[in-house]
Amino acid sequence: MSGPSSHDPSLYRERDVVPVKRALISVSDKTGLVELATTLAGAGVELVSTGSTASTLRDAGLDVTEVSSVTGFPESLDGRVKTLHPGVHAGILADLRLEDHEKQLAELGIAPFEVVVVNLYPFTQTVESGADAADVIENIDIGGPALVRAAAKNHANVAIVVNPENYAELAAAVVGGGTVLETRQKFASLAFEHTAGYDMNVALWFAENLYDPWEDADDELDELEDELDEDAAESEWGEGILLDAELQTVLRYGENSHQSAALYVGEGAAGIAQATQLHGKEMSYNNYVDADAALRAAYDHTAPTVAIIKHANPCGIATADTIAAAHRLAHACDPVSAFGGVIAANRTITAEAAEAIKDIFTEVIVAPGFEPEALELLTQKKNVRLLQLPEGYEREDLELKQISGGLLVQNPDTQFAPASEWTLAAGKPADDATLADLEFAWRAVRAVKSNAILLASGGASVGVGMGQVNRVDSCHLAVNRAGERAAGSVAASDAFFPFADGLQVLLDAGVAAVVQPGGSVRDPEVIAAAEAAGVTMYFTGERHFFH
Repeated sequence: MSGPSSHDPSLYRERDVVPVKRALISVSDKTGLVELATTLAGAGVELVSTGSTASTLRDAGLDVTEVSSVTGFPESLDGRVKTLHPGVHAGILADLRLEDHEKQLAELGIAPFEVVVVNLYPFTQTVESGADAADVIENIDIGGPALVRAAAKNHANVAIVVNPENYAELAAAVVGGGTVLETRQKFASLAFEHTAGYDMNVALWFAENLYDPWEDADDELDELEDELDEDAAESEWGEGILLDAELQTVLRYGENSHQSAALYVGEGAAGIAQATQLHGKEMSYNNYVDADAALRAAYDHTAPTVAIIKHANPCGIATADTIAAAHRLAHACDPVSAFGGVIAANRTITAEAAEAIKDIFTEVIVAPGFEPEALELLTQKKNVRLLQLPEGYEREDLELKQISGGLLVQNPDTQFAPASEWTLAAGKPADDATLADLEFAWRAVRAVKSNAILLASGGASVGVGMGQVNRVDSCHLAVNRAGERAAGSVAASDAFFPFADGLQVLLDAGVAAVVQPGGSVRDPEVIAAAEAAGVTMYFTGERHFFH
């Protein structure tokens, strides 16, 4: 295959305004079609069209040139081949800034197109209708994307429109004397975005219905379970990753007021981005970040749970028999920091819970539902944002984090080793109540930014040390926030203690039991400190870093 041709830039002629004499129109979605075509025809534009589009225009009383008259070839193979012909594509791709291209078109007897209006076969709608595979495959557009990409590539000369929302802008430009380069560039960008999303949906359907590379990877990993090496681990990941998201809203600003931001949503997802806002000011970038962190923390637990988050870190997490009780315990952990925080619950917000929450300044409350009496109470506050989760809320299968020049992808941290699999490293086995608190703390500490220490008592956090650059400082922070409540509490550490000094801070505060991953070269030193204090300590064999 030969590569792209190159031209001397000095040969190009400037071409900003392009008068429109000829338009190719072939659309599946007929919305606004007749109105646009009528305006174009009234401006003296020749209309060239295919199949049902031509019939629609003809029925509206418009003169239409069939594309078969342009190609000299009939539509064939049940419509699979219509526009895939030099008579069409040369007219779209000719760069008329070049005299040579203009000359070649004249020699070939091909007239150029200045406008292409195309939208594609309804692939997604066909899939959603429950059609069988044969019908779905027939709705994979071939000629349409070729037309769109050709016109978008040649936007220096051609305006490509793929969405009826842009028909009015195109019509105004044509009537006004022609399209300008800035508009054609905008339309080209939208066109490539359109075809990229279309191809993404086709690829995802193939992966889900015909060939799933992830399934093959899983099968291979199962077969090599006992012989896992670096090459086998890499086989879990495909050669590429497909991202399919559409712009939902432009946000007021980003993390800071001088940063612009927007929310894109994934098709078929059921997360915070799909939540229904029932009340309050519009969501901000930081609101979404904190609300998502709060949900992750609340849904790490199966019992009724409330998490209160500030700057993506927990002010308090608690489980209880009711959401109202869980909120009371979570708020008590750090009521000062909870001011202006985000509350997430993994159960419906009850009137009892709302009665307690309504007098606390809160930015966002997100839950799977709200009792009518709770809504009545909470909506008395003008600005609090109330979000109801979509049915079937769940965390994504993959977590993505952008880095300069690339993208990090990982499975979410949803694995928690149960207490039955822990190793007793020091002290006596914990009683049932203490073990329950240790299990709660081990789950709750995952929501805390590393280095993370969480003190808990009675199914609730009582002190949290987060985001410090050494574990000793996190221990001091957790103990200081807990105050007198540290005595008799249990502690969880998201990673091992590299030295005994961090653990000693907890022991001096009266912590009764500790759970941590273990695995430090100085584990014997850490175990000895726990033994000397008569404190129970368990190793989980797993860590929960959160950056």
